[in-house]
Amino acid sequence: MTTDWLKPGIYGALGGAVLTMVVGFSWGGWVTGGSATEMATVQAKNEVIAALVPICLQIAQDDPERSTKLATITEASTYRRRDAVMEAGWATVPGSEAPNRDLAQACIQRLNLVEAAS
Repeated sequence: MTTDWLKPGIYGALGGAVLTMVVGFSWGGWVTGGSATEMATVQAKNEVIAALVPICLQIAQDDPERSTKLATITEASTYRRRDAVMEAGWATVPGSEAPNRDLAQACIQRLNLVEAAS
């Protein structure tokens, strides 16, 4: 007699839980722990690069061979410009031994804006 109401109650609870998860992950913005960690890592990396761009621009500004290197970077094809900035040494921050590819790309974008305004 007690099982008559128990079975529909369990099915209703399970169905409600599944429906809640489907709605939460589809429209509610829920993410798994792995996804949250990945998003946080990407966001932190982007913020660090954004903080380092002024250093790249200052290194470029202070470089005595700036005009020559800038001409080389400008003449390079679009896909080689990042490598040209890295070879110029502008994407190597103080305390680092190797240039940073993401910093070089961000620096190129800012250099284009700076050069267009000059």
